Amino acid sequence: MKSKLMVMMALAAVLAMASSVVIGKEKTMVIAQDQLTWKDMGIPGVKSAAVTGDMAKGPSRFFLTYPVGFVTPAHHHTPDHYVTLVSGSLTLTVDGKDTKLMPGSFFALTNKAVHVAKVEGDQPAVMFVEADGPWDVVMEK
Repeated sequence: MKSKLMVMMALAAVLAMASSVVIGKEKTMVIAQDQLTWKDMGIPGVKSAAVTGDMAKGPSRFFLTYPVGFVTPAHHHTPDHYVTLVSGSLTLTVDGKDTKLMPGSFFALTNKAVHVAKVEGDQPAVMFVEADGPWDVVMEK
């Protein structure tokens, strides 16, 4: 248990350092869960809550939630992005390989990596995303 906590704390430190390089120095902030403003993303049940930056204009940090049973079509995003699964569980398929992810799992999707995400279990999946540029979703043909 202690080793998991240490790994998660180390991961958080690495993410924090990487964040300051990508997005720049920001003011200290504390945002409680009940202060997040969730917005529909145009797909039923998919919502985001901005933390910093503007998802449409440049680098940003935000929460993203997928509903129970949701499966994305194969797609990619133009910006490199780094994701920590906060709650729920996902199966992420990248390069034909399925990986089951539980809360605390991390993944980096770079170079327009094509992927599919499937929400498993009976809870929505909530992710924290750090995107290096304007957020988009590009469907594969």
